[in-house]
Amino acid sequence: MSSEVAARRDAKKLVRSPSGLRMVPEHRAFGSPFGLEEPQWVPDKECPRCMQCDAKFDFLTRKHHCRRCGKCFCDKCCGQKVPLRRMCFVDPVRQCAECALVSHKEAEFYDKQLKVLLSGATFLVTFRDTEKPETMVCRLSNNQRYLLLEGDSHYEIEIARISTVQILTEGFPPGGGNARATGMSLQYSAPGAEGTTQLKLMAGEDANASRRQATAWLAAMHKATKLLYESRDQ
Repeated sequence: MSSEVAARRDAKKLVRSPSGLRMVPEHRAFGSPFGLEEPQWVPDKECPRCMQCDAKFDFLTRKHHCRRCGKCFCDKCCGQKVPLRRMCFVDPVRQCAECALVSHKEAEFYDKQLKVLLSGATFLVTFRDTEKPETMVCRLSNNQRYLLLEGDSHYEIEIARISTVQILTEGFPPGGGNARATGMSLQYSAPGAEGTTQLKLMAGEDANASRRQATAWLAAMHKATKLLYESRDQ
């Protein structure tokens, strides 16, 4: 990929919407697959009362729109200002209690797991049509649209073309707990190709820093997959 193309993919611009300032991709086609579109606000004339507590709006009880769901609420039910990274808002925005809870949980992905995905990890990579695995570094592109696999070969897999993701696990730790993630199997459709291609990423066997990094990357990818499916269902 040329530096010019990479710069075009990552370019951003500042825009103002009714909900606040947003830092969005300069080219819409390069938007993050984890992003959410701003909702249509419920028209003022259609919500004479708070859609949570049923308080009647008047001169003293003002109506506010939740920036995540677009519904009308009173200040008591929609008074929190919470970061909403999935809609690219620069500053925290007003959200109802239910949406604020979801946004708080998603903030962990952007503050922790996303950084792990961008840093990458080393895996043994096997494509369906090959038998011998290749050692490659797998990471998420800066614009979050591609999985980049780099080793003796180089591959770019568009996140939006991934149809299924399965985290591979083994065993259970002594004393109980969750099974240990050892790899990931995914299927995706390549541009211009018929059907889907299967890809398997396996962490190395050595219990060292590289293995721990790979395990953390798999856990982050599991969280990213949940957000991806939510975006598709919007």
